[in-house]
Amino acid sequence: MAAGGFCKLPNGSVVVALNLPSPPGSGTAAAIGAGAAMGSATDCVRVLVLAQNRARALTRLRNLGMRAVYLRGNAAPPTPDEITAVLHHPDGLLWRTAPDSGVTPPEPTTELWHPIRALLRRPASQT
Repeated sequence: MAAGGFCKLPNGSVVVALNLPSPPGSGTAAAIGAGAAMGSATDCVRVLVLAQNRARALTRLRNLGMRAVYLRGNAAPPTPDEITAVLHHPDGLLWRTAPDSGVTPPEPTTELWHPIRALLRRPASQT
């Protein structure tokens, strides 16, 4: 089960944060740069979604091909920095590599947030 949580904003919208396994063939190591070490940190990603309610946030992820996405509980709600990042992004869908534990609030990292298109992009075929 993926760790995650949500936060309701004063205007009625919701920010949902989920730690999900990296989609197969997504090339997250290539998307986040050559300095990324292969390990547990690159196997999971933290995804942020801005939507009108929790159901619509999960539907946005399911429409992108992430079918088995569920939010049970509020174990890892989005931090204020994560809320600010998703509010200032035009798509309202962001990701970066998840912290190792996944349940505790993430420590400040130097990795920037990436648009969801970078996660779902298929790596170029080598010929």
